Amino acid sequence: MTHDKPFRILFLCTGNSARSILAEYLIRRIAPGRFVSCSAGVEPKGTVHPMALRTLRERFNIDASDAKSEHTDVYKDTELDFVITVCDHAKETCPVWPGQPVIAHWGMPDPAAVTGREEDIARAFYETALVLQRRLELFTSLPLDKLEGLKLAEAVRAIGVK
Repeated sequence: MTHDKPFRILFLCTGNSARSILAEYLIRRIAPGRFVSCSAGVEPKGTVHPMALRTLRERFNIDASDAKSEHTDVYKDTELDFVITVCDHAKETCPVWPGQPVIAHWGMPDPAAVTGREEDIARAFYETALVLQRRLELFTSLPLDKLEGLKLAEAVRAIGVK
């Protein structure tokens, strides 16, 4: 996959309020300028979960105040290099994308589904962000310019396997 411009990557989940938002902003910090990242949901909530914004701000020093919860339709005509689903429902309902982006599934539990004490919810968001950060560090360490086709897809998919 020879590339002379930033890779375009889309992170998908159901509500586009937590996991996909975390991934979108974490990759910007991990590999600035190397990726143009965005996120969307197959059934977007319309708002970003406040704990996702707080986690990014307080734990990772990332300002995500401009984050939006958007529908996948916003990106239906966008040429993408990678589409990463971070929840099972998004994987099952993932639309067809123009071109031939590498599609991978990095499923994980939804921290927005955690209820109870604020500290429990905050811990769930932080732990989710840590898993995503590790996966993104592995992903960005791949020699993306040197891997072709099936080898690249296989390597990206393997990151999401437990």
